[in-house]
Amino acid sequence: MNKFWNKHKTWQEAEAKWDQKASIAQEKNPLKKLRILPDMPGIAPSDKKHLKWKSFKYLVLNKDGQTIVSHILKRPFRYGFFYLRSLFIKQAYVRDGDFFLYGVKTLSEFEALLKKRQMLLVIGFSYCQKPFECPSGRFTDQCLHDVENLVCQQCDIGKALHALPEDRVIPLIIPTVHYIGEKLFEIREKHRNKNICFLITACEMTLEMFGDFGNMINMQGIGVRLDGRICNTMKAFILSEKGIKPGLTLVTSDTQKRLLSLIRTFREASRDTSISN
Repeated sequence: MNKFWNKHKTWQEAEAKWDQKASIAQEKNPLKKLRILPDMPGIAPSDKKHLKWKSFKYLVLNKDGQTIVSHILKRPFRYGFFYLRSLFIKQAYVRDGDFFLYGVKTLSEFEALLKKRQMLLVIGFSYCQKPFECPSGRFTDQCLHDVENLVCQQCDIGKALHALPEDRVIPLIIPTVHYIGEKLFEIREKHRNKNICFLITACEMTLEMFGDFGNMINMQGIGVRLDGRICNTMKAFILSEKGIKPGLTLVTSDTQKRLLSLIRTFREASRDTSISN
């Protein structure tokens, strides 16, 4: 697919043209509105207790975690060391607003990673961020991101995917936490000699649960916190993992700007698809 950004000389021009198409698409075919619940906690207080154990139980002891276990057993001492080290850290991340930083302490440190010529970026978007009208369906790892589709034109995921460079990036749509865990293990094993970082969107529950496992894989990255009808209890989280997710989530407008700024940094550092200012 010829990405929308590739047709324009500058980032500013590409983004302005995309936003113009999005406004026209919204007039022609407005999407269902998102209902924001006021003061909704990221994680219900009752579910914060023993969350590390609950995470291990769900990700590893759950029947859907068999593939993750098989990856761990390939290099048990390495993965075991990094996992145990993470357990002794009070928090597996450093928080910067809606950004959860894993393996890096500042946003500037992560931006420096993106500028490395040989850096491979894994970028993932939660399925519950998709519009209800998504032509590919919601509970799936597929994404059409068709620049001529009126729904795709209004989707933040589609915009981000079209802004990415062609090389050194692995885009993913994430239906379950086991899916992203398995993919990161696979990518780490396939590209052992490469520098890899990640940038994924997820609810706060997922970002908390995934933290120690992200550190186990020894991969640096940022988790972008979703807002809206998030899963803030284990019960809601488990239902969403089965595709039962009637609510819609989103990246807030300010956080979306920060996310796109990171994509711009990565794009402009890309050897083949750099856009000049």
